[in-house]
Amino acid sequence: MLVVRGRPAPAGPVLLAVDGSPAAHGAVEFAFAQASLHGTDLVALHAWSTHTERAYDGPGDPPFVTYDEDRLRDEEQRVLAEALGGLGERYPDVTVHRRLVRGRIRHTLIEASADAGLVVVGARGRGGFTGLLLGSVSQALLHHAHCPVAVVRTREK
Repeated sequence: MLVVRGRPAPAGPVLLAVDGSPAAHGAVEFAFAQASLHGTDLVALHAWSTHTERAYDGPGDPPFVTYDEDRLRDEEQRVLAEALGGLGERYPDVTVHRRLVRGRIRHTLIEASADAGLVVVGARGRGGFTGLLLGSVSQALLHHAHCPVAVVRTREK
């Protein structure tokens, strides 16, 4: 599904929302193909937060919990690398910029969409409501992104 919102940034890159879920594989392939077709760069953005940060919806900062920041960052870097797989080799003409951001995915992607020509996202990610047609991130982007949004559903095997 492609929804045209706002205006794409002139010569803006394809912005790929990476969550590492198996359901997002089709979105990754679509993003590479679009970047190749339009001769633009691909920005693969993976935003992450701790379970406490994700679950906390109160005022101010979430409750204090100790995490091994380096270990968490390394794990999220691995998620980003695995999601891109060997597609860079299949699309040697596409320059890939990997962005790992600690923050809330919806807000991070909406903000990053201001500089993009197209945002590509899977239909639903790692959330627990697997029966939904669209996940919360794809819904938020459809309503608030600053450029066109492609929501790609991966066929179940």
